[in-house]
Amino acid sequence: MQGDLRLGLPVILKDGESHMLVALVESLTDARYVAMTEIGHPELVLTRRRAEALGIQQTMQGDSLWFRVPAGKDLGWIARVAGQNGLDGAGHFSSLPIPNIGKSIHQTAIGLAKTVKAIPAILCVQLNGHDMGSISELGLTTMPIDLAIKALDAVGTQSQVSSAQLPMDAALAGRVHVFRPDNGGPEHYAIVIGQPDLSGSVTVRLHSACFTGDVLGSLKCDCGPQLRAAMTKMASGGGGVLVYLNQEGRGIGLANKMRAYALQDAGLDTVEANHWLGFEDDQRDFRIGGQILQNMGINRIRLITNNPAKVASLAAQGVEVTERVPLNVGQTAQNAHYLSTKVLKSGHLL
Repeated sequence: MQGDLRLGLPVILKDGESHMLVALVESLTDARYVAMTEIGHPELVLTRRRAEALGIQQTMQGDSLWFRVPAGKDLGWIARVAGQNGLDGAGHFSSLPIPNIGKSIHQTAIGLAKTVKAIPAILCVQLNGHDMGSISELGLTTMPIDLAIKALDAVGTQSQVSSAQLPMDAALAGRVHVFRPDNGGPEHYAIVIGQPDLSGSVTVRLHSACFTGDVLGSLKCDCGPQLRAAMTKMASGGGGVLVYLNQEGRGIGLANKMRAYALQDAGLDTVEANHWLGFEDDQRDFRIGGQILQNMGINRIRLITNNPAKVASLAAQGVEVTERVPLNVGQTAQNAHYLSTKVLKSGHLL
């Protein structure tokens, strides 16, 4: 179903006897938008964060809202309301229709959008009262929302699929373990640095992928320096395990991270940019890291982090954090505002 959505194909969500045709605003084409309007009147589903960015938080409750798209509005207008085009249109949506509180079916559709790292905005058409026989002839994927909700809530079972030795700059004795979840999500990696005693309190870092920082040496964040400093700290201190989680951009994906960067260039901070796009402050799931550690037989750790949320998440997973090891590196003139925002709004300890 997620693959169909990324391709721009509508899918059908079913809640009891109710059926809804849903499509991602981001990947919807003009031709498919017209085809959806011919089936029924389209409705736009947005997140609570996007609603707040549009200035309608006073009437907003719950995690999502929806309203009927006004007659005559094209896909370009919908994309602007959804936040897809940067700050284009900011402050010009005061005349939006009064929103309705999202139901489970709307929230499920938003969850599906987030799993494929798309802008969390959905165009939908109610199919109740339509001839479902003729609708089924379209060959669209259909899923009951209870199954979709179960899949969205599950972290997935992480299973090791391969492993090999890898000498590195930080330590000649190194090994990479690749883990693959059973829910179709991305693979994650556990890199053993040196020769740590896995039966004791193991030095560990959960590091979320950052293509711009880890690979390109970006000065806009401290991710690259943190990665390298953590590996050096492990190598010089008896070894450790680096759990590399493929959760780019705090879990919103690289495309949305670049959108957030553009919004930051226009004056928003990193949290405000995420909210403008419809995301939460942080969309990452650190339960994955806890599962990988337990899969490796690691239950007690010294965690290299400035983020208390990682400590809390791992503790909830049954991994005992015996010590939080600070990692204060990578400050630059270009990331000073980013780092202060992490402290003031995200609770990081710097």
